Amino acid sequence: MAANSGFPLSLDVKGYPVLVLGGDEEAAEKTQRLLEAGAKVTVVAPSLNDTLKDLAASAKVVHRGRHFRDTDLESAILVMNMVRGDRDFSRALFAKAREKKFLLWSVDQPECSTVTMPAVVASGHLRVAISTSGVAPALSGFMKEDMEKIFGEEFAAFVEWLGELREKTKANEPEFEKRRALLREALDGFRVLGKVQYPKVWLDERAKLVVVPGIKGEA
Repeated sequence: MAANSGFPLSLDVKGYPVLVLGGDEEAAEKTQRLLEAGAKVTVVAPSLNDTLKDLAASAKVVHRGRHFRDTDLESAILVMNMVRGDRDFSRALFAKAREKKFLLWSVDQPECSTVTMPAVVASGHLRVAISTSGVAPALSGFMKEDMEKIFGEEFAAFVEWLGELREKTKANEPEFEKRRALLREALDGFRVLGKVQYPKVWLDERAKLVVVPGIKGEA
């Protein structure tokens, strides 16, 4: 199955203008994530859900209560297109992204996007991004739910402690190799241990395939 895994990066949007098109629950979720990252968010939509209404009322986002106009793209480094069911609009926006060199993510439309949006597990300073290159997005969601249980409050505190230890080591030990050895020693014994439990439908499918030495194929 052809898929483009892309080149994974974490984008610094702090202080930069970002445009969100749409006012539903998913647009609100993406907007809140952008605000947490420090972005200056403008939401363009004729109507907003309650969460976005509160954000607009408290001046945390700028709301333009209408449909998209080309002038909305001014200065935006990233556009989040949450408008569903309008492929023509998404294709036109994609052409503009290529022309004007801004980043574009269109919900459920990787062919009309210049970037992908992985599922993200967040725990304190930790960020784990999960992507199936657009092949099985539902799987990313299931994995996120389970990983959030693993990387909980204790893990967030652990990462915070490691950060403080690193700063202390940098202040007290001038030699790089000794600092690295001390920090690696602090991680001695750390492991992420787990096991994948596959669904029955997949196990049944796998059971149909029998590998015979020298022969490949279905039994």
